[in-house]
Amino acid sequence: MKFEFEEFSTIEDVFLYLVSVAPYMKQVLPVSSYKGYIFSIIPLTPLSGEVLMMVYTRGHIDPGMVEFDISTKKYKSVTLVERADKNYFIVLTPKNATIADGAIETLEKHSAH
Repeated sequence: MKFEFEEFSTIEDVFLYLVSVAPYMKQVLPVSSYKGYIFSIIPLTPLSGEVLMMVYTRGHIDPGMVEFDISTKKYKSVTLVERADKNYFIVLTPKNATIADGAIETLEKHSAH
C-alpha cells in the first residue's frame, strides 16, 4: 500500500477539504481521532485500493457527531442530523486501526527527515 498525505493546520480545514471531495448529497462523513491525529483516509485508486491519501491535522476531537457550517468554518457537537444546509461528521476513535497505523508510521518516518 502506498500513502499520500495532505496536512492542514486546523480541523476546520480538514472538514472543508472532506466536504469538497465528498460525493454529492453525502451529508454524513466519517473522521477518525487516533494517536494524536484527526484524519480521513481516502482511496485515490478506488478499484485497487493501492494508493490511499490521509487528509489530516494533529490533535484530538471527542467521538460523536459534529455539525459543520461551511460559511462560518465552525463545528459543534450534536446528537442528530438536523439541517440539510449543514454537513455532519461522525468522529470515531478506533481502539486499533492497522491501515491508520501504517499511514501514521509512514508519515512520521517522512517527518523525521
